[in-house]
Amino acid sequence: MLKKIITGCCLFFLSLNFAQEVPNISISTLNGEKLNVSKIDSSNPVIMSFWATWCLPCMEELTTINDKYEDWQKESKFTMYAVSTDDARTSSKVKTVAKSKGWPYTILLDPNQTFKRALNINSIPHVILVHKGKIVYSHVGYSPGDEDELIKKIKEYNTAN
Repeated sequence: MLKKIITGCCLFFLSLNFAQEVPNISISTLNGEKLNVSKIDSSNPVIMSFWATWCLPCMEELTTINDKYEDWQKESKFTMYAVSTDDARTSSKVKTVAKSKGWPYTILLDPNQTFKRALNINSIPHVILVHKGKIVYSHVGYSPGDEDELIKKIKEYNTAN
């Protein structure tokens, strides 16, 4: 048991040293404002969920998070961004989808997938957790219950301030 704890702690601290930094890239909000993702305040955890309007698992994940979002906000300090990777053909649907779902998070548009490629993200849904400018958690795909691991990580990094 002690060996597992020591191994887990070592892996945790190693992961902090090798965590990827958020790239210096500007993308747009739904309102057309430019936002440099490396300048986002991540003193508290920041969730970035990469999605597209045509991706059913993405929609399911963001809707499930939305259902729990208010409770999560009461439990922990964090910010959430939903980064649309819709291209020119489907990007016109992003605002309508986000509004119809009532998502409270800031929607970012990455139509050329510059941000996605810079992070070497190959498939969606893909969630990253950023803390103090570094990616400290990454998860590909969605299965019901994955959001429970995400809130666990948010709480973990909330106490790591």
